Amino acid sequence: MATLFLMIIYLSFISLGLPDSLLGSAWPVMWPDVGASLGSAGILSMVVAGGTIVSSLASGNIVRRFGTGKVTLISCCLTAGALFGFSTAPSFLWLVVLAVPLGLGGGAVDASLNHYVAEHYKAHHMNWLHCFWGVGATMGPMIMSSFIADHNSWRGGYAAVSIIQFVLVLILLVTLPLWKRHSSNREPERADQQEQRDQADSGRLQANVNVLRIKGVNYSLFAFLFYCGVEATVGLWGASYLVGARAVTAETAAGWISLYYGGITVGRLVTGFITMKVSNRVLIRLGQLVAIAGGIVLLLPLPHTLFLTGFILIGLGLAPIYPGLLHETPARFGREHSAKLMGYQMAVAYTGTTILPPLFGLFAQTSIATFPFVVLAFLILMMMSAEKVNRLLGSRLSLKEEHNR
Repeated sequence: MATLFLMIIYLSFISLGLPDSLLGSAWPVMWPDVGASLGSAGILSMVVAGGTIVSSLASGNIVRRFGTGKVTLISCCLTAGALFGFSTAPSFLWLVVLAVPLGLGGGAVDASLNHYVAEHYKAHHMNWLHCFWGVGATMGPMIMSSFIADHNSWRGGYAAVSIIQFVLVLILLVTLPLWKRHSSNREPERADQQEQRDQADSGRLQANVNVLRIKGVNYSLFAFLFYCGVEATVGLWGASYLVGARAVTAETAAGWISLYYGGITVGRLVTGFITMKVSNRVLIRLGQLVAIAGGIVLLLPLPHTLFLTGFILIGLGLAPIYPGLLHETPARFGREHSAKLMGYQMAVAYTGTTILPPLFGLFAQTSIATFPFVVLAFLILMMMSAEKVNRLLGSRLSLKEEHNR
């Protein structure tokens, strides 16, 4: 029963990843069809991310009222309906309207399931949870590429993903009672958690300090900002760069971007096992170096087959960073501050998704060829921010590394 329940949580994160990679892979053939400009993808990305920020910030109160299972079910309904609307949208304005429920649904699933897994499961499950997001994000461009190549229809790609989402909705509906059963099975653990909360209450004055003044917090937030910014920028603009600057066909470009998300997926699957032996801090640093190496490859005048390794390396490098940073929060800044900081980190992460891809869209209007330079700059800024936290906290991180496994 516990394994089945965990599989349902993983399936829910597939539903989160499926829509995230569709827009970037479809946009090279999509924007002329809806009467938009090339840079308008940034507007859609901003609206989706804005909805995600709103729902993630509100998710705590919503989950307490309705429960994680119902929130996940309703959120998947929102995304499935929005994706079906995308497949029939007659104009860019309709896409903007439909981007609102798409973002609201995605943010609620992300925040509620991240909190649930962080509270009930160990570090490797956090990596595997985000691995399944990568499964969905990898499937999206593959499905879109197939429909563009075989039917010359981006609308068919959105319709197909919408159907998959509705199937997941049915699975969640049928298995909804499992959420209550799983909660009942964890009653003994709640007693221990209540004792921990009572201990935390004795230090409430400390917990109520301004968390933004805690040493290293601001640099950690910058790391989240640039992580999500670069992940979204590569996913949204990678295919357009390949088509516009590298003369790759639209269907081939969509396939290449699916390999980028595939790198994230495989990387998180592997690092889920590695976290049992290696600390998150080491994995985060190694991932940043691999991603920067991939960014450098994009700058080189290589043949297409070798150039592709740049996208794969960026995906592999990004894999351990986000789940690792999330799971590091209690060890870095204290359990008494982790709940509040988790919300701040998620909000700043989505802000990076909201701002940085549209910011690159301004450059894309002039020259899409600036894509590798911008991606590399984001990667370097992310690593500088994360390493600054390591230097500021130093010995505290070394003493608490065992907590992260």
